[in-house]
Amino acid sequence: MARNVLITGGGTGIGRATARHFAERGETVFVTGRRRAPLDRLAAEAGVRALVCDHTDPAALTALLAGLPERIDVLVNNAGGNTDLDADGGHDLASYARAFRANLDANLLSAALTTKALDERLAAGGAVVHIGSIAAEQGGGSYGASKAGLATWNLGLAGELGPRDITANVVAPGYITDTEFFRDQLPEERREQLVAATATGRAGSPADIAGTVAFLASPAARHITGQVLHVNGGARGTR
Repeated sequence: MARNVLITGGGTGIGRATARHFAERGETVFVTGRRRAPLDRLAAEAGVRALVCDHTDPAALTALLAGLPERIDVLVNNAGGNTDLDADGGHDLASYARAFRANLDANLLSAALTTKALDERLAAGGAVVHIGSIAAEQGGGSYGASKAGLATWNLGLAGELGPRDITANVVAPGYITDTEFFRDQLPEERREQLVAATATGRAGSPADIAGTVAFLASPAARHITGQVLHVNGGARGTR
């Protein structure tokens, strides 16, 4: 039987690749985002179901529930990004506070609110997967802090969902091409540095992350929970 899969921030980049991955395997896929146009393009290409939602807004999430099935087998909390790239450029304390909170809202609160809103619909045998970042290990201001907070929050979530036979994990990408993350502002020299830092000698792709998410949502990963799985080509190793 096809599973119901919800992917937040699913219109572009990693979310788009993940949605296509599940849809191509016969799953029933719902994608959300704040912009209608990329969602509609993906729906036309891949047959997914597109819904507009700002996942930092409790009212928007409550309204979203009406468009979703009563059972969610896989939740992928992908919405977010480095909101510093959209900051107003102010240097006073109030601007700093706004910029810091924006990253926390986009990357941590969005995942927490979405998971809470769907709590009663998360199905036994299912999986929750959050998209983290290498920045949680390397620093990166409020963006890195928000992703580190996501990984820590997930530890408690895994403990809560485990008795219900639901896993909860984080996939932490390194540098990934073909996304809107850098807003086309990444200098070529910096791109070369990021690639050179890998052991594989290449940038990651959205498909690399989609495959990892799919593994964590598969029967092969039923005893993996409360973990951060790094996908960075060896740019930052663990032991």
